[in-house]
Amino acid sequence: MIDSNILEYENLVPLNVSRETFPKFEAYCDLLKKENNKINLISKSSETDIRKRHIVDCAQTVDFIDEKHHICTDVGSGSGLPGIVLAIIMQIKNPDMKFNLYEKSFRKCEFLSVVKEKLNLNAEIFQKDIFKEKNIETDLIIARAFKPLPVVLELAEKNFKKFKSVIIFLGKNRKDVLETTLANWDFDYKEKKSLTSSESKIIKICNLKKK
Repeated sequence: MIDSNILEYENLVPLNVSRETFPKFEAYCDLLKKENNKINLISKSSETDIRKRHIVDCAQTVDFIDEKHHICTDVGSGSGLPGIVLAIIMQIKNPDMKFNLYEKSFRKCEFLSVVKEKLNLNAEIFQKDIFKEKNIETDLIIARAFKPLPVVLELAEKNFKKFKSVIIFLGKNRKDVLETTLANWDFDYKEKKSLTSSESKIIKICNLKKK
């Protein structure tokens, strides 16, 4: 019998997410729920819908990651969303791709390190304030539930020596956010509808320049 929990990931298959990743998603969910009793990793209310609300929501960004990307930097990783989820996917899809996860909290970094080791992920954990780091090099910057779009773009411009693209999650006010941001920045962007929320979209920004 197929585990009903595993079936919740099936809508990721059209995005070329291998079914071989699903058991590791489950292992990550188990670790999240176990440690969430000790430290605040995710909201208690989201534990019952953890697969759709967190795993699928993060995993769908894989559609914006191409084979030319070698390093992805999660600028506010927290409990590993989306960095850990994407690292799980890329074990099969692009095993040479490395994930750099920045998180200020010591206890959350301890958790991320445990997950990295148990799931054998190509990731490095940085217990640092990303806003105090300079000359960071990456291909892709990703941010989920971190800071507003203008703040993330300022971070990319000031603290990163090299990057190609920025991926960020935007909610129902995305049109206003984009319009306001474009008053101060020039960039090209693509957007895709979220698989988990009718009010949300995922935005990929390239060719970023401050006006």
